[in-house]
Amino acid sequence: MSVTTERKKSVIDEYALKEGDTGSPEVQVAILSERITNLTEHFKMHVKDNHSRRGLIKMVSQRRRLLDYVKATDQKRYEQLIQRLGLRR
Repeated sequence: MSVTTERKKSVIDEYALKEGDTGSPEVQVAILSERITNLTEHFKMHVKDNHSRRGLIKMVSQRRRLLDYVKATDQKRYEQLIQRLGLRR
């Protein structure tokens, strides 16, 4: 259900802006998107898991706030990020 360390490291390497970058908004949004995707798959089998659903809603909200920050800071960077992640908006 959670993201494996290997997968998380590959996501960080893919979206990092420079060497050793783990905290930029792009990396945070990418990791959250990976976790959201995993939880969405989990809910296809476990429909009544409302405790995890609350965590999913919090993650979606956090990702939205980070995306709003990137959009306010740099519109071009925001558009590239949502295109790379395949998010609608």
